[in-house]
Amino acid sequence: MSEPGTSDSKWTLLTGHGHVLVEIARNPGARLRDISTVVKLTERTVQAIVTDLEEAGYITRDREGRRTRYTINPDSLFRHPAQDGHRVGPFLALLSAAGDSAAGGIAAADIAAVDSAVVPADDRLA
Repeated sequence: MSEPGTSDSKWTLLTGHGHVLVEIARNPGARLRDISTVVKLTERTVQAIVTDLEEAGYITRDREGRRTRYTINPDSLFRHPAQDGHRVGPFLALLSAAGDSAAGGIAAADIAAVDSAVVPADDRLA
């Protein structure tokens, strides 16, 4: 069995969608080409993932001249029943914190308190 973080691993903890979403959170102005290089997926695959994320409401795309800028919806809920009621914002803030906050990514301080990451959305409303 390989050690965590070693290069001989055959799988990753996040899916391609998760990797792309984290990279967009780190760098909302990134080009698809740049994202594909970081997440190690083809540009065409990243384009399909971005379309999926937009259709599901996780991101919006806005044109700024010839560039596209992405906006994350931190209130989007995880899709898997095991994370029912949990919002993606705190997760993205945690994973994008190592990114360049000057690039306009989600900063941990910009997301609601950590309790929103562990208390399902429905329980906070009560």
